Amino acid sequence: MGKFTGINHLAMVTADMDKTVRFWRDLLGMRLVVGMGHPGYRHYFFEITDRDMIAFFEWPHVQPIAEKDHGAPVRGPLAFDHISFGVETREELGRLKALLEENGFWASEVIDHGFILSLYAFDPNNIPIEFSYSVPEFDVRAHPIMIDSQPTPAALEGSEARTAVWREVLSPAEDIDVYAGEADAVRAAFSKTKP
Repeated sequence: MGKFTGINHLAMVTADMDKTVRFWRDLLGMRLVVGMGHPGYRHYFFEITDRDMIAFFEWPHVQPIAEKDHGAPVRGPLAFDHISFGVETREELGRLKALLEENGFWASEVIDHGFILSLYAFDPNNIPIEFSYSVPEFDVRAHPIMIDSQPTPAALEGSEARTAVWREVLSPAEDIDVYAGEADAVRAAFSKTKP
């Protein structure tokens, strides 16, 4: 079974890239590491960690999503609820709350979920975001738990992958086809930044 390295990037949407850059880069401090675009198209990537990014497409006629409380049930089509970003210390939650509120953004109280402490807010596109501090004494990655009073049958099978559920790839392709996207422009720009 393969091993994942994290979330390479989450791809979101904005109608106003400048507002998005100001929030994610300037307010939250996530470096703008790739900016691709041409008339009618922009795709910008912000660094969350040395492995993880969040990216935004700018589509000028898109409207911000309706504000929806984090975790509140809805009806109809929906793809995701919110994004949570890990922080190193519980004090960082207080700093972020003060920073967001000082700059006109709503921020919740810090909520204790047992294994994480969470602060909730919204970005300028009404994307629901959460900042989470993992409580070291309750490391659910090292010791998974199930406290659902009515867990699904699949969840009752445990936390580890059950590979026998799916067909195994017997002979993986040795070579894969790769099609050009923005590769030439990115590589040319990248070569100019290297000493």
